Amino acid sequence: MMTKQYEIKEVTLEDIAQLQKISRQTFTETFGAYNTEEDLAEFLDDAYDTKKLQSEIENPDSEFFFLLVENEVAGYLKVNEKSAQTEKVADNALEVERIYLKNDFQHQGLGLVLIKLAEKIARQKNKTNMWLGVWEKNFNAQKFYKKDGFERVSQHSFVVGDDPQTDYILVKKL
Repeated sequence: MMTKQYEIKEVTLEDIAQLQKISRQTFTETFGAYNTEEDLAEFLDDAYDTKKLQSEIENPDSEFFFLLVENEVAGYLKVNEKSAQTEKVADNALEVERIYLKNDFQHQGLGLVLIKLAEKIARQKNKTNMWLGVWEKNFNAQKFYKKDGFERVSQHSFVVGDDPQTDYILVKKL
């Protein structure tokens, strides 16, 4: 499908409410049906707490970007390097910690825009690897990443509320 006209905007502290809103919305759209209301609410309150998002935005080793379509935030990307990475997966790597699109904007080529933005950042920083975690039951995302050159190297637990779930760790050599 033809990619819509879009704009990339770096997220700043002034965007924190908007970041919190899209983070909660996209996580709920993607995973809400697979979790209890209690586990989902606990995860959303913790992961997207205002103070936590503020410290992530202020971290010099993390970057957030909005993907805007007709001035609407359609999705966002969060990348980490150095100590901001959630774990050590590969040498000289950039982590794609979050890459989300609202349901209405999926299957329009916009996910590819975000993953290619992450790759561009990784290459500008002279990284040799890019990595991310993807839920074991998110088959569409796994297929998408495989097509882009990511390979599964391991797995880890990703806890939503009180529910430990399995994420596959995927790495792309650059």
